[in-house]
Amino acid sequence: MMQRLPSAIAVLLLALIFATIAIGHAEQTVLRPLAESYVRLVPHELGAPNVITGILLTYRAFDTLGEVAVLFMVAAGVGLVLKEPGKAGARSASDSEAAQPASEIVRTAAQILVPLIAIFAAYIIMNGHISAGGGFQGGAVIASAVLLMLLADPSHKLNSVFLSVTESLAGVLFVLVGIAGLIFAGGFLDNRVLPLGQFGAFFSAGAIPLLSVLLGVKVGCELSVILDRFRA
Repeated sequence: MMQRLPSAIAVLLLALIFATIAIGHAEQTVLRPLAESYVRLVPHELGAPNVITGILLTYRAFDTLGEVAVLFMVAAGVGLVLKEPGKAGARSASDSEAAQPASEIVRTAAQILVPLIAIFAAYIIMNGHISAGGGFQGGAVIASAVLLMLLADPSHKLNSVFLSVTESLAGVLFVLVGIAGLIFAGGFLDNRVLPLGQFGAFFSAGAIPLLSVLLGVKVGCELSVILDRFRA
């Protein structure tokens, strides 16, 4: 009983803290000045109805580039930590044979859901500038499809070389688009390097759709490599 007393006290203290926060919470009905300026500037200057995507891929795009760089370092770190000597990061034939096959329900569900998830991921990425979504979200959805595929077929080998090259190429193109913004527009990763087009149209918002695609590919490949390393 005495051993459980500190845990019970900690739980009660956390409950008291969260109760205080919940009781004192009041929904904000008016935007803060900074948020209001973004809501006004993003549609006017960037031509993007989705204010969040406009901020992440233009005003704070350099920060976004740093975040995906951190994700790349995580993938590289996981690979170094979990890599087994003599296997060069790849699964051996004995590992593949020892993997237990998934049930028929999981395999059938994966055959049906993986293509649908891939289509949904493409939709999220391509429409991120005009509706809810974007490169980060779409890349995570792509990784979920890869995870389901690996659960359905544990012996399946991902082409890590292809994923690494694709991820690196997407990162290089992302930076090149940013440099083009310095030369042809108002700054690094300025989306006005391409025509803004008609507001709300599929081909609009300048380079934001292109950056969203590159970001989605990069995030999807990095997360897929991490998933593959963890099962190695």
